[in-house]
Amino acid sequence: MKIKTKKYLESLRTALSRLLGVALVLGGLSNLNLCVAANFDAGAFTKQPFKIVVPFGAGGVADLTARVVAQALSERLGQAVVIENKPGAGGIVAADMVAKSDPDGHTMFLMSNGTAVSAGLFKSLPYDTLKDFATVSLLATFDMAIVTSDNSKFKSLGELVSYAKAHPGQLNIGSVNIGSTQNLAAELFKSTAGIDAQVVPFNGTPAVITALRGGQIDAAVEILAPVMSQIKGHSLRALAITSERRSSSLPEVPTAIESSVKGMIATSWNGLSVPAKTPPEAIERLNKEIVEVLKNPAVHQKLININVEPKPSTPAQAQEWLKAEMKTWSQVIERAGIEKQ
Repeated sequence: MKIKTKKYLESLRTALSRLLGVALVLGGLSNLNLCVAANFDAGAFTKQPFKIVVPFGAGGVADLTARVVAQALSERLGQAVVIENKPGAGGIVAADMVAKSDPDGHTMFLMSNGTAVSAGLFKSLPYDTLKDFATVSLLATFDMAIVTSDNSKFKSLGELVSYAKAHPGQLNIGSVNIGSTQNLAAELFKSTAGIDAQVVPFNGTPAVITALRGGQIDAAVEILAPVMSQIKGHSLRALAITSERRSSSLPEVPTAIESSVKGMIATSWNGLSVPAKTPPEAIERLNKEIVEVLKNPAVHQKLININVEPKPSTPAQAQEWLKAEMKTWSQVIERAGIEKQ
């Protein structure tokens, strides 16, 4: 009986020791979580400047959008919000810089179509687009259009498509660089319209415009903002808008869908993200302030003036948008037979 009692006590001590160990581990994890939460100080959050890293040069639509938002965000946060332009390599250098920056909410990355395209265009990236970033909010969308020269024989998108079907391989569609949103949108147009046409890449929008006006290409797919002055000045003609709905800047121009090219939806966009380990409280604060900025009538009008449509969102909505865009452009890249870089 004593032996059994002794063994029982030893078993009980072992069990209690194990339970104590588990409790200590759980207590440690709980304290760790408390420490992580304690690391975010709402009062200290706005005690230092913020930075938005833009993967494009100064003066473009994305840069102008970021600057409009940064100015208003600075006023709300009571701190400077600096724009750092870091163009090149399809935005990869800029994205990698932000992914590896301190996850304190003070360094943001301007996401765009390029962010989604790069995920499908490159064999490997120095970061994981979905895992290494936390989305904060979408900022805006901006329309793209299918355009011709104003003296072109094509007066509608329907005429352009009919000609392409009657003359396989003879229609030339211009765009900027291979792998750009405009280039992939041109490839999407080919597949959704069911036409055999050549997509001709150029090194910039001015070169595309020159080729259009000189008759070297029949049409082009371009972001609306940089060609708006040519459209308004009647040197270019917009045949269709590639968004789901008509542009408020050119309400008389039909969408590609209205012109019977079903499935032709391509919209440029941008948004903000931060390093993945940024405290949720910081993301929530940034999202709240950005949404309020985009609702501001003065900010709204400034964005409309540069042909940009404000599009605030929740972090979750921005994440789903990014996922959908990555899937869409990866499929376009695959169908077009574009070799991964």
